[in-house]
Amino acid sequence: MSRSLRRGSIAAIAAIAIASLSSCAAGNTPDTLQVKPDNAAATLGTNLRLNNIVVVTGDESSGEHNGPANVTVNIANTGSTPAELQSITVGNGATAAFSDAAGAPLSTIIVPAGGAVAIGGDGNPSAKVASVGVQVGGFTPTSFTFKDGQKVDAQAGVSPNKGLYKGFGPTSAPAAVPTKGATTAATTPAAGTTTPAAPATTGAAAPSGSASQGATPPASTH
Repeated sequence: MSRSLRRGSIAAIAAIAIASLSSCAAGNTPDTLQVKPDNAAATLGTNLRLNNIVVVTGDESSGEHNGPANVTVNIANTGSTPAELQSITVGNGATAAFSDAAGAPLSTIIVPAGGAVAIGGDGNPSAKVASVGVQVGGFTPTSFTFKDGQKVDAQAGVSPNKGLYKGFGPTSAPAAVPTKGATTAATTPAAGTTTPAAPATTGAAAPSGSASQGATPPASTH
C-alpha cells in the first residue's frame, strides 16, 4: 500500500471515531437516557450530611398520591455537639410528626455528635406526614429545620412502598377490638325503661272442707 493510501485510511478511521464519540456525547446524557439522579442528598454547614432523602407513599406504582406518606433519610453529624432536628416539611408545607421506634411521639430527633440517625424503617424513629399530594416516581420539595435555626432544602425522590422501600411506607391503624366482657345492649335495659314486673304468685289451694279466706260463714240455725 502506498504512503498516500495509508494516510487516507488513517484519516478516514479518525473521522469515524470522532463521529462516534460525538454521537455518544449527544445520546448518553441523563436527559436523553432518562436516567434519574441518585436519591437526594444535602449538606448543612460543615458537620451535617443528609443522605438518601425519600418520601415513601402507599403501594401504588405510579400516578398522583394524595394521602399519608413517610420521610426516610440518614443524617450524619461529624461535629462535636449533638444536632437537633426540629421539623420536616414535604410538598407545599405538610409537616411530619416524629415518633420513636416504639411509636411514642417525639418533639425533636437528636443526631449525636460524631454519629448518625436513620429515620424510617423498623427499629428507627419515624417522620410521618398525615396527608400530602406528590407524584409517585417523581420528586417533591422537602425542608429540614434544626433547633439552632439552620435549614436545608432538597428535592426528595418519591417512591412507593415496594422494592427497596417495602415496609417504609405509611401503615393504617389497626381496627379497635371490643373489650372482653363488655356489656351489650341486649343484656342491659336502656336508661329510662321500666323493668317488667314479676308474675304474681298463685296461692295454694285451700284444704277440702275449710272456708276460703274472705268467705262469709253460713248462718247458724237454732
